[in-house]
Amino acid sequence: MHNMHAQKRVQLRVGRGERKLIAEPKGNFDGDESGYRKIFLRRHWPIVALFAVAGILTAAGGVYVIWWFTGYAQIIGLVPSILMLWSMNSLLMFTLHLIFWELILIGIPAGVGAALGWLWYRRLPAEEKRELSFGKSSRSRDAGGAFSTLLSIAFGIKVYIDGNWYSAISTWSLDYVVGSCITILVWFAAIFAIPAILGVVWWIRHKAGLK
Repeated sequence: MHNMHAQKRVQLRVGRGERKLIAEPKGNFDGDESGYRKIFLRRHWPIVALFAVAGILTAAGGVYVIWWFTGYAQIIGLVPSILMLWSMNSLLMFTLHLIFWELILIGIPAGVGAALGWLWYRRLPAEEKRELSFGKSSRSRDAGGAFSTLLSIAFGIKVYIDGNWYSAISTWSLDYVVGSCITILVWFAAIFAIPAILGVVWWIRHKAGLK
């Protein structure tokens, strides 16, 4: 039982050139998940908020690059505008060039940001890194599967609303397919992402004890 009540002494900066010793609970916070996270967010909430904003901008930038390259690929004659005229070579060339531009315009800046984040993480005290939990990967896989299902359903709704339900897919233009996907992402942002972001901001402020 005495281990449950053991405490560690840590140093926190409380003023200019001043340090103060305070006591914090030691050990795992499995019994109270908000315990350690509240302490962590109170110390590092500006960095957490910065990474959240960077993640949102990266996702938005990735979508913008897809939209831009779709038009650019047709202008330079890389792929036909009508899907009926596409070949496997068209699909391969479009995919490879899109990956290239995503890496150049989004991947490199994101990689630099990730490297800076890793350097920051490495500078955290050993106790903080040991206690910090990133969650279970199974939840991410479940969320990805649910998102794919919702995306497929939303795309069908979009096609029906546009009056193309009975139209041959081969007659659809590349702009229509890509534009529809981006429109669906905007729907999702309005319905799910914006409220989720507001909820995360509230959660961070609540857990960090910010006013």
